[in-house]
Amino acid sequence: MATARWQDTVIARSDETVVVEGNHYFPLDSVRREFLLPSDTTSMCGWKGTASYYTLDVDGRTNPDAAWYYADPLPEAEHVRGRVAFWRGVDVTEH
Repeated sequence: MATARWQDTVIARSDETVVVEGNHYFPLDSVRREFLLPSDTTSMCGWKGTASYYTLDVDGRTNPDAAWYYADPLPEAEHVRGRVAFWRGVDVTEH
């Protein structure tokens, strides 16, 4: 089971994460979407495609672009479609 926490709040929990380049990609249905705000930020990965971001908003505290996902990944990264990964101070642990 992997858990993503920020500010002592569980953002996501799943035993079905996919680990890519050291990052746990959580199934979207395991993420507490009430904490996700859309962001206009994007970035490009040469083998995964274009990443889009979410800002975390927990009790009025925000963490800009702390979550990312690939809405339309390249074929080599199809296994991350429908999944969200975290960084920027989000603590991801395995139990």
